[in-house]
Amino acid sequence: MIGAVGLAGTPLQAAGADRPNVILVLADDLGAAELGCYGNTEHRTPNLDRMAEQGLRLDTFYATPLCTPTRVCLMTGQYGFRNGYLGMNNEAFKPAKDSPQYEIANHFTIGDLMKSAGYVTALAGKWQLPGKIPTLVHDCGFDEYRMWAYTHNLPDGVVHTGRHEGKNGTKTARFWHPCIVENGKYLPTRADDYGPDLFLDFILDFARRHKDERFFVYHTSVLTHTPWEPTPDPEHPSQRRPEGFKSNLEYLDHLMGRLRTGLETLGLADKTVVIFVGDNGTGGRGKGKVSEQGVRVPFIVWGPGVKPAKGASRALGDLTDMMPTLAELAGVQLPKDVVFDGKSLVPLMRGETVRHRDWIYSFLDDGRVLRSDRWLLEIPRGGRPPRFFDCGESRDGTGYRDVTSSTDAEVQAARQRFRAILAGMPEPKPRPKVAGG
Repeated sequence: MIGAVGLAGTPLQAAGADRPNVILVLADDLGAAELGCYGNTEHRTPNLDRMAEQGLRLDTFYATPLCTPTRVCLMTGQYGFRNGYLGMNNEAFKPAKDSPQYEIANHFTIGDLMKSAGYVTALAGKWQLPGKIPTLVHDCGFDEYRMWAYTHNLPDGVVHTGRHEGKNGTKTARFWHPCIVENGKYLPTRADDYGPDLFLDFILDFARRHKDERFFVYHTSVLTHTPWEPTPDPEHPSQRRPEGFKSNLEYLDHLMGRLRTGLETLGLADKTVVIFVGDNGTGGRGKGKVSEQGVRVPFIVWGPGVKPAKGASRALGDLTDMMPTLAELAGVQLPKDVVFDGKSLVPLMRGETVRHRDWIYSFLDDGRVLRSDRWLLEIPRGGRPPRFFDCGESRDGTGYRDVTSSTDAEVQAARQRFRAILAGMPEPKPRPKVAGG
């Protein structure tokens, strides 16, 4: 899959629209195993389950194990060895702050892509990427934004008057009484304002204001990241559901139901493709691990032209596929002078094929994960020994066999294929002379 992607520019056809609107939802800290449609029996996620039933769900879709490399990978359509963001917490695996790669606005982004296709564009939710105040999101191709703002994202002279969160209360709140900046201006909030609701309100208002145009919304949800605070209770508006991951996930599902209902009310449901994906494994249950549990996230797409798959698709996909997929949906070609690492999912969405890629890839610092239909390689960080698995027909970790030490000819042939794939990529190494590298 490594190499420049050239597209024919054929849009996904839909009744009443030659090119669809697109809403891309990136859920925070949500592994695939948490949703009902992925087999979870503890959590109630009826809205996402219905989207999966009526659209396309990939059983095996990879992000990276942590927030920042995932967001840059999705925004650029490139793996970290190409865009510079191999990691998050270790500065040795990120671009130097004086490097052109450090500023996301210096990269070609999905916002730039959709604007070039004539779409009006917006971002709502979490940013957590470099950029200069007040134009940081605009510089990445988004016409409008409403973002959860850290203190350093606030306009000069502005002090957040709402809540703070975290163990020491040092981080501005994203949930109740949140800190929000909209198009460079501080948006005062009240104690009973809930950030995820405010972001969805912005999205639906943006869709209403631009219903006669083509629009693209990138919703970087703050749910389901910790702190898992109490959420509103949709069935009892004056009450709150208890704190915990379950409540936070189920409220995210409620918001996806609100999104769908809002599109239907605006007459946009048959003109809008909604893509839902996670950014890494669930906090405490995979996040930060260079393993399949850390990188396997939900991928659901619903909307006009998407042929229901009647169950999960076994096609493999990863985040680099978002850039070429959006390009084909928008009916434009990607720049020929930039190298992209993914492949458009549109033929799979249309039901024209059941296969997508021969392998998918993830990374964090000097760790890597490589997966084919049957085989899985996990290379931990810090030079620790890799592990090789025969997954058989399983996709969720059940029944995987550790064949790291096997001398079986079939295993050795699979390992040789994986070595050849990895040989086509630079080995991830820390920048020299950086503390922690």
